[in-house]
Amino acid sequence: MVKTYVLDTNVLLHNPESIESFEDNNVILPMAVIEELDRFKSRHDELGRNARWVIRKLDILRGKGSLKDGVTLDNARDGDKPSGMLRIITGKGGLGGAQLDMEMPDNRILRVAYQLHSGGENVIFVSKDINVRIKADALGMKVMDFEKEKIHFNDLYAGCSERALSTDLVDAFLAKGRVDIPDAELLPNEFLLLVDESDTRRAILGRAAGPTTLRALSADSEQAWNISPRSKEQRVALELLLDPSVMLVTLVGRAGTGKTLLALAAALESVVNSRRYKKILVSRPIVPLGKDIGYLPGDKDEKLFNWMQPIFDNLDYLLQSDKKGGSVKKSLDDMVRNDLIELEALTYIRGRSIPRQYIIVDEAQNLTPHEIKTIISRAGEETKIVLTGDPNQIDNPYLDSESNGLIYAVERLKTLDLHGHVTLRKSERSSLSAAAAEHL
Repeated sequence: MVKTYVLDTNVLLHNPESIESFEDNNVILPMAVIEELDRFKSRHDELGRNARWVIRKLDILRGKGSLKDGVTLDNARDGDKPSGMLRIITGKGGLGGAQLDMEMPDNRILRVAYQLHSGGENVIFVSKDINVRIKADALGMKVMDFEKEKIHFNDLYAGCSERALSTDLVDAFLAKGRVDIPDAELLPNEFLLLVDESDTRRAILGRAAGPTTLRALSADSEQAWNISPRSKEQRVALELLLDPSVMLVTLVGRAGTGKTLLALAAALESVVNSRRYKKILVSRPIVPLGKDIGYLPGDKDEKLFNWMQPIFDNLDYLLQSDKKGGSVKKSLDDMVRNDLIELEALTYIRGRSIPRQYIIVDEAQNLTPHEIKTIISRAGEETKIVLTGDPNQIDNPYLDSESNGLIYAVERLKTLDLHGHVTLRKSERSSLSAAAAEHL
Protein backbone atom coordinates (compact mmCIF):
# COMPACT_ATOMS: atom_id res chain seq x y z
CA MET A 1 0.00 0.00 0.00
CA VAL A 2 1.28 3.43 -0.98
CA LYS A 3 2.19 5.58 2.00
CA THR A 4 1.71 9.32 2.33
CA TYR A 5 4.57 11.08 4.14
CA VAL A 6 3.77 14.57 5.40
CA LEU A 7 7.03 16.42 6.11
CA ASP A 8 7.62 19.05 8.78
CA THR A 9 9.81 22.04 7.92
CA ASN A 10 12.62 20.91 10.22
CA VAL A 11 13.09 17.73 8.17
CA LEU A 12 13.89 19.80 5.07
CA LEU A 13 16.15 22.14 7.05
CA HIS A 14 17.97 19.14 8.53
CA ASN A 15 18.48 17.46 5.15
CA PRO A 16 17.38 19.34 2.03
CA GLU A 17 17.47 16.10 0.00
CA SER A 18 14.95 14.43 2.30
CA ILE A 19 12.05 14.94 -0.12
CA GLU A 20 13.59 12.22 -2.33
CA SER A 21 14.16 9.73 0.51
CA PHE A 22 10.75 8.02 0.57
CA GLU A 23 10.99 5.76 -2.48
CA ASP A 24 7.83 5.38 -4.58
CA ASN A 25 5.45 6.87 -2.00
CA ASN A 26 3.64 10.18 -1.80
CA VAL A 27 5.40 13.15 -0.22
CA ILE A 28 3.25 16.02 1.01
CA LEU A 29 4.49 19.51 1.87
CA PRO A 30 1.85 21.65 3.62
CA MET A 31 1.71 25.28 2.49
CA ALA A 32 2.83 26.30 5.98
CA VAL A 33 6.15 24.53 5.29
CA ILE A 34 6.68 26.67 2.19
CA GLU A 35 5.95 29.78 4.26
CA GLU A 36 8.49 28.74 6.87
CA LEU A 37 11.12 28.03 4.20
CA ASP A 38 10.56 31.56 2.93
CA ARG A 39 11.26 32.86 6.45
CA PHE A 40 14.53 30.93 6.65
CA LYS A 41 15.86 31.57 3.14
CA SER A 42 17.51 34.93 3.92
CA ARG A 43 19.67 33.51 6.72
CA HIS A 44 23.39 33.11 6.10
CA ASP A 45 23.85 29.90 8.06
CA GLU A 46 23.33 26.24 7.19
CA LEU A 47 19.57 26.49 7.74
CA GLY A 48 19.34 29.34 5.25
CA ARG A 49 21.35 27.45 2.68
CA ASN A 50 19.21 24.35 3.10
CA ALA A 51 16.02 26.40 2.78
CA ARG A 52 17.27 27.97 -0.46
CA TRP A 53 18.27 24.53 -1.82
CA VAL A 54 14.77 23.14 -1.20
CA ILE A 55 13.09 26.19 -2.73
CA ARG A 56 15.22 25.88 -5.88
CA LYS A 57 14.45 22.17 -6.07
CA LEU A 58 10.72 22.84 -5.80
CA ASP A 59 10.98 25.39 -8.57
CA ILE A 60 12.64 22.79 -10.81
CA LEU A 61 9.91 20.27 -9.97
CA ARG A 62 7.30 22.92 -10.76
CA GLY A 63 8.50 22.73 -14.35
CA LYS A 64 7.14 19.18 -14.53
CA GLY A 65 3.57 20.18 -13.83
CA SER A 66 1.28 21.38 -11.08
CA LEU A 67 2.63 21.02 -7.53
CA LYS A 68 -0.99 21.17 -6.37
CA ASP A 69 -1.93 18.08 -8.39
CA GLY A 70 1.40 16.32 -7.90
CA VAL A 71 4.67 15.90 -9.80
CA THR A 72 7.04 12.93 -10.04
CA LEU A 73 10.26 12.96 -8.05
CA ASP A 74 13.64 11.90 -9.40
CA ASN A 75 14.08 9.06 -6.91
CA ALA A 76 13.32 5.85 -8.79
CA ARG A 77 15.57 3.08 -7.38
CA ASP A 78 15.47 0.92 -10.51
CA GLY A 79 13.53 0.42 -13.69
CA ASP A 80 10.90 -1.74 -12.00
CA LYS A 81 9.79 0.84 -9.42
CA PRO A 82 8.07 4.12 -10.19
CA SER A 83 9.21 7.43 -8.74
CA GLY A 84 7.52 9.03 -5.78
CA MET A 85 5.00 11.86 -6.09
CA LEU A 86 5.23 15.29 -4.46
CA ARG A 87 2.29 17.58 -3.70
CA ILE A 88 1.91 20.91 -1.92
CA ILE A 89 -1.40 21.18 -0.04
CA THR A 90 -3.22 24.02 1.68
CA GLY A 91 -5.22 22.83 4.67
CA LYS A 92 -8.54 24.33 5.73
CA GLY A 93 -10.71 24.16 8.81
CA GLY A 94 -9.74 22.66 12.15
CA LEU A 95 -8.29 19.52 13.63
CA GLY A 96 -11.30 17.35 14.40
CA GLY A 97 -12.31 19.27 17.49
CA ALA A 98 -8.78 19.65 18.89
CA GLN A 99 -8.37 23.15 20.34
CA LEU A 100 -5.09 24.16 18.71
CA ASP A 101 -3.99 27.65 17.72
CA MET A 102 -4.02 27.79 13.91
CA GLU A 103 -1.76 30.85 13.97
CA MET A 104 1.08 28.47 14.79
CA PRO A 105 2.81 26.99 11.69
CA ASP A 106 3.24 23.63 13.44
CA ASN A 107 -0.51 23.29 13.90
CA ARG A 108 -1.25 24.28 10.29
CA ILE A 109 1.19 21.58 9.18
CA LEU A 110 -0.51 19.06 11.46
CA ARG A 111 -3.90 20.08 10.04
CA VAL A 112 -2.89 18.97 6.55
CA ALA A 113 -1.64 15.62 7.85
CA TYR A 114 -4.79 15.11 9.91
CA GLN A 115 -7.15 15.87 7.02
CA LEU A 116 -5.35 13.41 4.73
CA HIS A 117 -5.44 10.85 7.54
CA SER A 118 -9.17 11.43 8.04
CA GLY A 119 -9.70 10.99 4.30
CA GLY A 120 -8.40 7.44 4.46
CA GLU A 121 -4.81 7.87 3.27
CA ASN A 122 -2.04 5.89 4.94
CA VAL A 123 -0.42 8.98 6.48
CA ILE A 124 2.90 9.05 8.29
CA PHE A 125 3.85 12.39 9.81
CA VAL A 126 7.63 13.03 9.74
CA SER A 127 9.22 15.59 12.06
CA LYS A 128 12.47 16.20 13.93
CA ASP A 129 10.47 18.03 16.62
CA ILE A 130 9.57 15.66 19.47
CA ASN A 131 6.73 17.86 20.73
CA VAL A 132 5.07 18.02 17.30
CA ARG A 133 5.37 14.24 16.98
CA ILE A 134 3.60 13.90 20.34
CA LYS A 135 0.75 16.12 19.15
CA ALA A 136 0.43 14.15 15.91
CA ASP A 137 0.34 10.89 17.85
CA ALA A 138 -2.35 12.30 20.15
CA LEU A 139 -4.41 13.04 17.03
CA GLY A 140 -4.24 9.37 16.08
CA MET A 141 -1.64 9.57 13.31
CA LYS A 142 1.45 7.47 12.68
CA VAL A 143 4.59 9.47 13.37
CA MET A 144 8.33 9.07 12.81
CA ASP A 145 11.60 10.92 13.06
CA PHE A 146 13.60 11.32 9.85
CA GLU A 147 15.89 8.32 10.26
CA LYS A 148 17.69 7.97 6.94
CA GLU A 149 20.98 9.01 8.55
CA LYS A 150 20.50 7.39 11.97
CA ILE A 151 23.16 5.13 13.42
CA HIS A 152 22.47 3.02 16.50
CA PHE A 153 24.85 4.56 19.02
CA ASN A 154 25.23 1.39 21.10
CA ASP A 155 26.46 -0.43 17.99
CA LEU A 156 28.89 2.31 16.95
CA TYR A 157 32.23 1.08 15.63
CA ALA A 158 34.77 1.62 18.45
CA GLY A 159 37.99 1.40 16.42
CA CYS A 160 39.75 -0.65 19.12
CA SER A 161 38.87 -4.00 20.65
CA GLU A 162 40.46 -6.84 22.60
CA ARG A 163 41.38 -10.33 21.48
CA ALA A 164 42.96 -13.31 23.24
CA LEU A 165 45.78 -15.10 21.39
CA SER A 166 48.05 -18.00 22.16
CA THR A 167 51.39 -17.35 23.84
CA ASP A 168 53.20 -18.40 20.63
CA LEU A 169 51.37 -15.79 18.54
CA VAL A 170 51.93 -13.05 21.13
CA ASP A 171 55.65 -13.96 21.24
CA ALA A 172 55.82 -13.88 17.45
CA PHE A 173 54.20 -10.46 17.37
CA LEU A 174 56.63 -9.08 19.95
CA ALA A 175 59.58 -10.54 18.04
CA LYS A 176 58.62 -9.57 14.50
CA GLY A 177 56.24 -6.62 15.03
CA ARG A 178 53.71 -8.38 12.84
CA VAL A 179 51.32 -11.32 13.08
CA ASP A 180 48.71 -12.99 10.90
CA ILE A 181 45.34 -13.86 12.46
CA PRO A 182 43.60 -16.05 9.85
CA ASP A 183 40.05 -15.66 11.16
CA ALA A 184 40.28 -11.89 11.72
CA GLU A 185 38.17 -9.41 9.73
CA LEU A 186 39.94 -6.15 10.46
CA LEU A 187 38.85 -2.81 9.08
CA PRO A 188 41.44 -0.28 7.85
CA ASN A 189 43.20 1.41 10.79
CA GLU A 190 41.44 -0.81 13.32
CA PHE A 191 43.36 -1.66 16.50
CA LEU A 192 43.47 -4.79 18.64
CA LEU A 193 44.73 -5.30 22.17
CA LEU A 194 46.32 -8.75 22.01
CA VAL A 195 46.06 -10.56 25.33
CA ASP A 196 48.08 -13.69 26.11
CA GLU A 197 45.66 -16.55 26.84
CA SER A 198 48.10 -18.03 29.35
CA ASP A 199 48.98 -14.78 31.10
CA THR A 200 46.39 -12.01 30.85
CA ARG A 201 48.91 -9.53 32.26
CA ARG A 202 50.71 -9.69 28.91
CA ALA A 203 48.92 -7.44 26.45
CA ILE A 204 50.11 -5.42 23.49
CA LEU A 205 48.44 -3.11 21.01
CA GLY A 206 48.51 -3.77 17.29
CA ARG A 207 47.19 -1.98 14.20
CA ALA A 208 45.57 -3.49 11.14
CA ALA A 209 47.88 -3.90 8.15
CA GLY A 210 45.28 -5.86 6.21
CA PRO A 211 42.07 -7.79 6.90
CA THR A 212 43.95 -10.56 8.75
CA THR A 213 47.28 -8.92 9.57
CA LEU A 214 48.31 -6.89 12.59
CA ARG A 215 51.43 -4.76 12.90
CA ALA A 216 53.11 -2.95 15.77
CA LEU A 217 52.36 0.69 16.51
CA SER A 218 54.84 3.35 15.42
CA ALA A 219 57.47 4.39 17.96
CA ASP A 220 57.21 7.95 16.56
CA SER A 221 53.67 8.35 17.92
CA GLU A 222 54.29 7.48 21.57
CA GLN A 223 53.96 11.15 22.56
CA ALA A 224 53.12 14.53 21.07
CA TRP A 225 54.16 17.97 22.30
CA ASN A 226 55.42 16.44 25.59
CA ILE A 227 52.02 14.77 26.15
CA SER A 228 52.01 11.00 26.68
CA PRO A 229 48.89 8.79 26.52
CA ARG A 230 47.34 7.56 29.76
CA SER A 231 45.26 4.71 28.31
CA LYS A 232 45.30 2.31 25.38
CA GLU A 233 42.59 4.38 23.65
CA GLN A 234 44.67 7.55 23.97
CA ARG A 235 47.69 5.67 22.59
CA VAL A 236 45.60 4.56 19.61
CA ALA A 237 44.32 8.12 19.16
CA LEU A 238 47.88 9.51 18.99
CA GLU A 239 48.81 6.87 16.41
CA LEU A 240 46.00 8.11 14.17
CA LEU A 241 46.45 11.81 14.91
CA LEU A 242 50.16 11.76 13.99
CA ASP A 243 49.84 9.59 10.87
CA PRO A 244 49.62 11.79 7.72
CA SER A 245 48.21 8.90 5.68
CA VAL A 246 45.08 8.97 7.84
CA MET A 247 43.47 12.12 6.50
CA LEU A 248 40.32 11.99 8.64
CA VAL A 249 40.26 11.07 12.33
CA THR A 250 37.09 10.84 14.42
CA LEU A 251 37.35 10.85 18.22
CA VAL A 252 34.25 10.08 20.28
CA GLY A 253 34.24 10.18 24.06
CA ARG A 254 32.64 11.71 27.10
CA ALA A 255 33.95 14.79 28.92
CA GLY A 256 37.49 14.47 30.23
CA THR A 257 38.68 11.64 27.98
CA GLY A 258 41.23 13.93 26.33
CA LYS A 259 39.79 14.20 22.82
CA THR A 260 40.52 17.89 22.28
CA LEU A 261 43.79 17.92 24.22
CA LEU A 262 45.22 15.03 22.20
CA ALA A 263 44.07 16.56 18.90
CA LEU A 264 45.68 19.91 19.73
CA ALA A 265 48.90 18.26 20.97
CA ALA A 266 49.18 16.25 17.74
CA ALA A 267 48.42 19.36 15.70
CA LEU A 268 51.15 21.38 17.44
CA GLU A 269 53.60 18.51 16.99
CA SER A 270 52.74 18.15 13.29
CA VAL A 271 52.78 21.88 12.48
CA VAL A 272 55.36 23.47 14.79
CA ASN A 273 57.86 20.63 15.24
CA SER A 274 57.49 18.37 12.20
CA ARG A 275 56.44 21.11 9.74
CA ARG A 276 54.21 18.55 8.03
CA TYR A 277 51.35 21.06 7.69
CA LYS A 278 51.57 24.82 7.32
CA LYS A 279 49.01 25.75 9.99
CA ILE A 280 46.39 24.60 12.48
CA LEU A 281 42.78 25.57 11.81
CA VAL A 282 40.46 25.16 14.80
CA SER A 283 36.68 25.55 14.74
CA ARG A 284 33.62 24.47 16.68
CA PRO A 285 29.84 24.96 16.39
CA ILE A 286 28.94 28.22 18.08
CA VAL A 287 25.38 27.68 19.24
CA PRO A 288 22.58 25.26 18.29
CA LEU A 289 21.22 25.59 14.74
CA GLY A 290 24.45 27.16 13.48
CA LYS A 291 24.05 30.89 14.14
CA ASP A 292 27.25 32.71 13.25
CA ILE A 293 29.55 34.73 15.53
CA GLY A 294 27.57 37.92 14.88
CA TYR A 295 25.20 36.79 17.63
CA LEU A 296 27.97 37.00 20.23
CA PRO A 297 28.95 40.30 21.95
CA GLY A 298 32.06 42.36 21.16
CA ASP A 299 34.31 42.78 18.13
CA LYS A 300 35.53 39.79 16.11
CA ASP A 301 38.50 38.98 18.37
CA GLU A 302 36.29 39.16 21.48
CA LYS A 303 33.63 37.00 19.82
CA LEU A 304 36.21 34.38 18.88
CA PHE A 305 37.80 34.45 22.33
CA ASN A 306 34.48 33.84 24.11
CA TRP A 307 33.46 31.17 21.65
CA MET A 308 36.83 29.34 21.67
CA GLN A 309 37.54 29.50 25.41
CA PRO A 310 37.61 25.66 25.79
CA ILE A 311 40.25 25.55 23.04
CA PHE A 312 42.30 28.25 24.76
CA ASP A 313 42.13 26.30 28.02
CA ASN A 314 43.67 23.25 26.34
CA LEU A 315 46.27 25.31 24.49
CA ASP A 316 47.21 27.02 27.74
CA TYR A 317 47.85 23.61 29.32
CA LEU A 318 49.88 22.37 26.35
CA LEU A 319 51.99 25.49 26.00
CA GLN A 320 52.59 25.60 29.75
CA SER A 321 53.85 22.03 29.66
CA ASP A 322 56.25 22.96 26.87
CA LYS A 323 57.55 26.20 28.42
CA LYS A 324 60.47 26.48 30.80
CA GLY A 325 59.42 29.87 32.09
CA GLY A 326 58.16 32.68 29.89
CA SER A 327 54.65 33.73 28.94
CA VAL A 328 52.19 31.19 27.64
CA LYS A 329 49.99 33.98 26.30
CA LYS A 330 52.95 35.42 24.36
CA SER A 331 53.66 31.99 22.84
CA LEU A 332 50.06 31.66 21.69
CA ASP A 333 49.95 35.24 20.40
CA ASP A 334 53.15 34.60 18.44
CA MET A 335 51.65 31.47 16.85
CA VAL A 336 48.53 33.38 15.81
CA ARG A 337 50.62 36.29 14.51
CA ASN A 338 52.91 33.93 12.55
CA ASP A 339 49.83 32.26 11.03
CA LEU A 340 50.53 28.89 12.66
CA ILE A 341 47.13 28.80 14.36
CA GLU A 342 43.87 30.13 12.95
CA LEU A 343 40.53 30.22 14.72
CA GLU A 344 37.58 30.27 12.35
CA ALA A 345 33.81 30.10 12.54
CA LEU A 346 32.34 27.07 10.78
CA THR A 347 30.04 29.45 8.91
CA TYR A 348 33.02 30.88 7.04
CA ILE A 349 34.67 27.55 6.15
CA ARG A 350 32.01 26.81 3.56
CA GLY A 351 33.21 27.66 0.07
CA ARG A 352 36.90 27.56 0.97
CA SER A 353 39.51 25.13 -0.29
CA ILE A 354 41.92 24.43 2.57
CA PRO A 355 45.24 22.81 1.53
CA ARG A 356 48.05 21.48 3.80
CA GLN A 357 46.38 22.33 7.09
CA TYR A 358 45.61 20.43 10.27
CA ILE A 359 41.91 21.08 10.87
CA ILE A 360 40.27 20.37 14.22
CA VAL A 361 36.48 20.58 14.53
CA ASP A 362 35.54 20.34 18.19
CA GLU A 363 32.03 19.51 19.49
CA ALA A 364 31.21 17.91 16.13
CA GLN A 365 28.25 16.06 17.66
CA ASN A 366 26.26 19.29 17.23
CA LEU A 367 26.60 19.12 13.44
CA THR A 368 24.21 17.42 11.02
CA PRO A 369 25.46 14.81 8.55
CA HIS A 370 25.05 17.41 5.81
CA GLU A 371 27.22 19.91 7.71
CA ILE A 372 29.90 17.27 8.31
CA LYS A 373 29.94 16.51 4.59
CA THR A 374 30.30 20.22 3.83
CA ILE A 375 33.29 20.55 6.18
CA ILE A 376 35.12 17.44 4.96
CA SER A 377 34.61 18.47 1.35
CA ARG A 378 36.63 21.66 2.05
CA ALA A 379 39.84 19.67 2.52
CA GLY A 380 42.51 20.44 -0.06
CA GLU A 381 45.69 18.50 -0.85
CA GLU A 382 47.67 17.22 2.17
CA THR A 383 45.05 18.42 4.67
CA LYS A 384 44.11 16.40 7.74
CA ILE A 385 40.75 16.77 9.53
CA VAL A 386 40.01 15.73 13.10
CA LEU A 387 36.41 15.60 14.33
CA THR A 388 35.90 15.34 18.09
CA GLY A 389 32.75 15.16 20.18
CA ASP A 390 30.54 13.51 22.76
CA PRO A 391 27.23 12.20 21.31
CA ASN A 392 25.76 12.23 24.82
CA GLN A 393 26.10 16.02 25.05
CA ILE A 394 24.10 17.44 22.15
CA ASP A 395 22.71 20.98 22.19
CA ASN A 396 21.05 20.93 18.77
CA PRO A 397 17.33 20.26 19.43
CA TYR A 398 16.92 18.32 16.17
CA LEU A 399 19.85 15.94 16.71
CA ASP A 400 20.42 13.08 19.12
CA SER A 401 23.06 10.45 19.84
CA GLU A 402 21.93 8.45 16.80
CA SER A 403 21.42 11.15 14.17
CA ASN A 404 24.33 13.58 14.57
CA GLY A 405 26.95 14.04 11.87
CA LEU A 406 29.88 12.80 13.96
CA ILE A 407 28.68 9.22 14.42
CA TYR A 408 27.28 9.23 10.89
CA ALA A 409 30.79 9.94 9.59
CA VAL A 410 32.26 7.20 11.81
CA GLU A 411 29.98 4.50 10.43
CA ARG A 412 29.93 5.60 6.80
CA LEU A 413 33.70 6.00 6.48
CA LYS A 414 35.00 3.15 8.66
CA THR A 415 35.92 0.95 5.67
CA LEU A 416 38.18 3.58 4.06
CA ASP A 417 41.97 3.56 4.39
CA LEU A 418 42.07 7.33 4.82
CA HIS A 419 39.87 7.27 7.95
CA GLY A 420 40.62 6.18 11.49
CA HIS A 421 38.43 6.18 14.57
CA VAL A 422 38.66 5.52 18.29
CA THR A 423 36.11 5.75 21.07
CA LEU A 424 37.71 7.06 24.27
CA ARG A 425 36.03 5.63 27.34
CA LYS A 426 38.08 6.54 30.42
CA SER A 427 38.03 10.08 31.81
CA GLU A 428 41.55 11.36 32.48
CA ARG A 429 40.70 14.93 33.52
CA SER A 430 40.16 14.27 37.23
CA SER A 431 38.40 11.82 39.55
CA LEU A 432 35.64 14.43 40.04
CA SER A 433 35.18 14.85 36.27
CA ALA A 434 35.04 11.07 35.82
CA ALA A 435 32.45 10.76 38.57
CA ALA A 436 30.29 13.48 37.00
CA ALA A 437 30.45 11.87 33.55
CA GLU A 438 29.54 8.44 34.90
CA HIS A 439 27.00 9.17 37.63
CA LEU A 440 25.30 12.51 36.88
